[in-house]
Amino acid sequence: MDMKLEVVVIPVSDVDRSKGFYKSLGWRLDADFVAGDGFRVVQLTPPGSPCSVIFGNGVSSAMPGSAAGLYLVVSDIEAARAALARNGVEVSETFHDSGGVFHHAGSKDRVPGPDPERRSYASFASFTDPDGNGWMLQEITERLPGR
Repeated sequence: MDMKLEVVVIPVSDVDRSKGFYKSLGWRLDADFVAGDGFRVVQLTPPGSPCSVIFGNGVSSAMPGSAAGLYLVVSDIEAARAALARNGVEVSETFHDSGGVFHHAGSKDRVPGPDPERRSYASFASFTDPDGNGWMLQEITERLPGR
């Protein structure tokens, strides 16, 4: 049976500010539904992604800014990083991990610059949304077998 990840909920404190932030990244606004009792759901989708994010009022009990490890896969880490910066996002410099392909949690063992061999899955950059939800760009140019 196929199981597809379609939506990730991110906790935010200000729905309109978050909506503006993600729209400024070029994400498609799919929905903005308001129901009684102040319930509101906003859904946006990154370009080329089959998975969307939702946030709103009454959507999550998690603390705003507590989401971490949200990955956006890109084919060119430097171009993606530059596009974010042009849109006013404070994005880290590109980095790779000193020990190999995947990076350690936090900033442990980060080495400045893309992976020297430009191996797929090995170059990263990070940014946060206005609430501090943590996003990671990961460059993937060739998929692992079976992907």
